[in-house]
Amino acid sequence: MNQPVFELKNIDYYFDNKQVLENINIRINKGDFLAIVGPNGAGKSTLLQLIATFDQLTEGTIQLNGQSLASLKKRDIAQFRREQLGFVFQEFNILESMTNKDNILMPLVLSNQSVHTMQERLDKVSRQLNISDILNQFPNQISGGQKQRVAIARALITHPQLLLADEPTGALDSKSSKQLMQLFQHLNQQQQTILMVTHSTIDASYANRVVFIKDGRLYHEIYRGEESQIAYQKRIADSLAIINGRE
Repeated sequence: MNQPVFELKNIDYYFDNKQVLENINIRINKGDFLAIVGPNGAGKSTLLQLIATFDQLTEGTIQLNGQSLASLKKRDIAQFRREQLGFVFQEFNILESMTNKDNILMPLVLSNQSVHTMQERLDKVSRQLNISDILNQFPNQISGGQKQRVAIARALITHPQLLLADEPTGALDSKSSKQLMQLFQHLNQQQQTILMVTHSTIDASYANRVVFIKDGRLYHEIYRGEESQIAYQKRIADSLAIINGRE
């Protein structure tokens, strides 16, 4: 059996006395590329917020390697986010006043890593993402696709156990979106565990596993297996259409 990285067990979440998530159970194994798919307002991003410890559960547990995140002391939560999780957002969330290099290195600076470690990791991740030639430029000097690669480099430089991506292609054109998803697929082939939230069936078809969520509940789960990407995308779209048709 694959080694679990994260386990979500019997998750309930209420906001302003309204139930947002109900009885969510998901196991994320090492090397998974999991896409959570559903319409706007389904609870997808809320689930990421809970995994990232930005919000607190109402009921249930989230475990990392068997340890409940609720057991983390307040002083350890920031370190947990910085060292165990990598974040990729729709709007990039990189600082325009800093060079791309400094944006990428920020998590290691906050962790007081040595200059040698920072340079070694920067060299590796910038080659991996093909951004070595833009490190000394500023975000306003590069394209949206390049900005997202800088954001991914920042997320990966800590060697996170889990890469969290919230609608990562939402601000990109179709060509850049395809390049980004191919990059995610390549990272996953190198055993990077990825959890991505998306409403795009095209993006979801790059994952090896898809979970469908609607109105805060899990409805269905499918695996790609040996299926072609085109056939897999059609199955995702068909499943989503059926789920969205439910009252």
